[in-house]
Amino acid sequence: MDVDFKPPLKGRKESRFGMRRGAFIFLFIFASLTAGLVLLGHRPAPSDEIRLVDSAPASPSAESAIEIPSSIPPTPPPPEIRREVLEGAIAPGETLTSLLKDYLSPQEIHSLSLKSREIFPLSRICAGQPYRLCVKDGEFESFEYDIDAEDQLIIRRDTEDFQILRSPIEYVVETDHVSGIIRSSLFEAVTESGEKAEMALALSDIFAWDIDFIRDIRQGDSFQVLVEKRFRKGEPAGYGRILAARFTNQGQNYNAFLFQDGDRSPSYYDTEGNSVRKAFLKAPLSFTRISSGFSRKRFHPITKTWKAHPAIDYAAPSGTPIKSVGDGTIIRIGHTKYNGNFVKIRHNSSYETLYLHMKGFGRGMKNGKKVVQGQVIGYVGSTGLATGPHLCFRMYKNGTPVNPYRVKSPAADPVSSKRLADFQATIAPYLATLEGQDMHARAETNENPLIR
Repeated sequence: MDVDFKPPLKGRKESRFGMRRGAFIFLFIFASLTAGLVLLGHRPAPSDEIRLVDSAPASPSAESAIEIPSSIPPTPPPPEIRREVLEGAIAPGETLTSLLKDYLSPQEIHSLSLKSREIFPLSRICAGQPYRLCVKDGEFESFEYDIDAEDQLIIRRDTEDFQILRSPIEYVVETDHVSGIIRSSLFEAVTESGEKAEMALALSDIFAWDIDFIRDIRQGDSFQVLVEKRFRKGEPAGYGRILAARFTNQGQNYNAFLFQDGDRSPSYYDTEGNSVRKAFLKAPLSFTRISSGFSRKRFHPITKTWKAHPAIDYAAPSGTPIKSVGDGTIIRIGHTKYNGNFVKIRHNSSYETLYLHMKGFGRGMKNGKKVVQGQVIGYVGSTGLATGPHLCFRMYKNGTPVNPYRVKSPAADPVSSKRLADFQATIAPYLATLEGQDMHARAETNENPLIR
């Protein structure tokens, strides 16, 4: 007989009550523990501690005193670099050694001199030329020296050695129009227009084949120039190229425009493209006076006798540069009792020129040396039989003395036919400026008869 057993109902009720009572006791104990932790204060987890240390306030506190310091120390500030720039002009007697002795050893200066020899010999540093010396923390950094108006020598120290180079000087260039009227001389007219003597010398060089600025100048002559003016670091720094020029002499206009014909060197040409350069200059020096002209019979001021004077004497201050009137070769150079220091040049198979009474010779002048037109061959003096500083200039054709002012000097080559159109296009704006200024000047003269 099967028996279906079931526990008494009362027993089951008591079992469920016991389970509920156990759960209630567990929850009470957990709540009590939690409350205790709140009363004792919450202690953060280790990961929370690291975040609190990193974000701790800057102001000191009791807690920050026991915080763990960062493992990376703060980066110290970089040391301050002291850089000095010393600028000036080379003083008389000053050398590179005296300039750099406080920054380089004698051995370094000697090494520098040897390395610079092929680029620019340091022994050729001249008084009056600008320089710029840069020093960093008392140590040599760089040296810049103006060789001339075009190039400068730059010396820099790199990690182990010196870097030396010859570099073009950087200029800001502006083109300006300058004009003036001759009252007494070209030199005075240029300075009255607010320009420097350099411009007068440049103008006399450009027109030296057509105008003798000693004999031919007349009051009322005029000039115009389109010239490049150079600026360096915001300050005027002399002249660049003369792009175009006009000189009006005794009512006749002489024009000169700068143009480079292919591979030829830049040169000056007139409005038709003919070269203004001739075989011979009109005079071997500028801005002087003729003290004695070419004559078959002249009373000599020292010997007190009448004799031929197949030469032109130019009175000029001692030391005035003397230029070769043409390309040629020195065939005699030296000193005699009557001629003093002299140079004789053969220009071609027909012509020779002779320069007497020099104070001294130009650099490198010697027998057999080739010279170019306009090159300085010596300086005015009074050596030999002379009453004062002057140049006695003589010209010979096939061995016979000739008057230099009567020599018909052939012109150099004109602009090539291939580039004549380019030349005309280049000079068109220059010519328009010169013509416009001439018209303006004529209008002013007509309105004011005092300007004549």
